[in-house]
Amino acid sequence: MRPVVYSLALLAMIMTPTAHAETINLYAAGSLKAALSDAARAFAAETAGEQKVKTEFAASGLLRGRIEKGEPAHVFASANMKHPQTLFDAGRAATKVRMFARNQLCAIAQEGIDVSPDTLLDVMLDEKVRLGTSTPKADPSGDYAFALFGKADALKPGAKAKLVAKALKLTGGATTEKAPEGRNQYGWVMSENKADVFLTYCTNAVLAKKDTPSLQIVSIPDDLSVGADYGMIVLKDAPEGAIALADFILGPKGQKILRDYGFKAGDDSSK
Repeated sequence: MRPVVYSLALLAMIMTPTAHAETINLYAAGSLKAALSDAARAFAAETAGEQKVKTEFAASGLLRGRIEKGEPAHVFASANMKHPQTLFDAGRAATKVRMFARNQLCAIAQEGIDVSPDTLLDVMLDEKVRLGTSTPKADPSGDYAFALFGKADALKPGAKAKLVAKALKLTGGATTEKAPEGRNQYGWVMSENKADVFLTYCTNAVLAKKDTPSLQIVSIPDDLSVGADYGMIVLKDAPEGAIALADFILGPKGQKILRDYGFKAGDDSSK
């Protein structure tokens, strides 16, 4: 009987379910790629491998559209509050929208451009200067750039129309050309000489300069400054660990990682 007993015991061991690491799908704005890649790894390490994070980075508006079409996102971290709020209002979210980071716009410029914060608006309005932005509606960075154009109108009447008309939408769209693997998107765009001045997040500007050291980073003057509030939701039917991941990003360890990449602290408040 012993061989039979042994065989049954072995069969029971084979048939016993084994624990599998839970995978959480994190969809996040492209500007968060470096910071939230680190945060995802730190979160997975903290759970001793019980929860894994699969990341997907793209323009926030494009990600929202993909989620609306049924892609299985569990946590959505957007570069604005609007896109996650739209999903919340449509009944797609399991949590309220929470602000988890803030950013600012900066300009990056080719090394041959004579520009400073005080002269930035005049340089952008110069007919000879090619001005690059991301794509509005698809990418909040483009929306923030166009909000800056609106502020410019108060300083120089007619500036908004001129800036909107000349802006080259070089990143963040569904069909815009992607940088080669390993290159920063904005550094690559500028190294390919597609623009003379480009408006993007200050965090992106730092990464662009690391990619292309010849670039200048130009601060936006206060009267043109535009801030970016980043919002996050957990989607319905997400695994239990998705809320834990969102809380980790909002918590001290996640916030430190974001600050290390130049983001300002978020605020766990609803919209």
